[in-house]
Amino acid sequence: MVTLDSSAAWQSARRMVSANRDMLAAIAGVFFLLPGLVAAVVLPSPQLSNGMDQQQIADAITRFYASAGPLMLALSLPMLVGYLTLLAVLLDRDRPSVGAAIGQAVRLLPSYLVAQLLTALVLSVLWVTVLGGLAAIMPQTFAVLLSLIVMIYPLTRVVLIGPEMVVQRLYNPIRAIVGGLSRTRGQFLGVLLYFGPALTLFVVVYGLVMIFVGVVLVNLSQGEAQRMISEAIAAVVFAVGYTYFAAIAASAYQQLGPVNGTGDAFSPSSPS
Repeated sequence: MVTLDSSAAWQSARRMVSANRDMLAAIAGVFFLLPGLVAAVVLPSPQLSNGMDQQQIADAITRFYASAGPLMLALSLPMLVGYLTLLAVLLDRDRPSVGAAIGQAVRLLPSYLVAQLLTALVLSVLWVTVLGGLAAIMPQTFAVLLSLIVMIYPLTRVVLIGPEMVVQRLYNPIRAIVGGLSRTRGQFLGVLLYFGPALTLFVVVYGLVMIFVGVVLVNLSQGEAQRMISEAIAAVVFAVGYTYFAAIAASAYQQLGPVNGTGDAFSPSSPS
């Protein structure tokens, strides 16, 4: 069995980004950055104030997501297309043009959405079940924390569903899920040690950048202008992070797939 080498995979991801820098920047700008900027303009902020208690804050956030949910879902669709497009560019040995990669991503999007919804449903049920069992034997705070730790395992198992769908061109979401799970079977530690530090680094960098931006903007602008500039910078950081996540997923798949861990991605001639 091939074992994921996180160091080699990271070097591969860096080479992917470097070799396709201009193309990836264009895709990220259209599918990640632009939706982020649109969201900054059209999405309202939750109506929170300093005098609110915990229940009022929860109610305000619930109302926000109830009203903004459909628009947030619509803005997430181009991001998913962008993710699938990046995977097509990075993993398809036929070296498709940007237009061909976008076309492939659009055709795969409905199947990918179904796969994501099915995966989210199963993970949600699993988390509720684990949380309920732990809450019966320990304080709720510890139960929540431990249940989240337990959920790291199934989350690592599903990270390669997207690459599996793109490389194999699977329009059957069930086959994509099964194939993605097969790539990560027995690879929990390797996948965790690869994706975990990368995601942690992104969170840390994102947090530090936004703290710095917030400190600078306090002295330069106020009100809506400050919010818009902050949201724009956040969108740029997110676009860069999402692009590297796609490269990380692609490099992991190159080592663990597509056929029994051969480590050599291929481009099938016909869809499945």
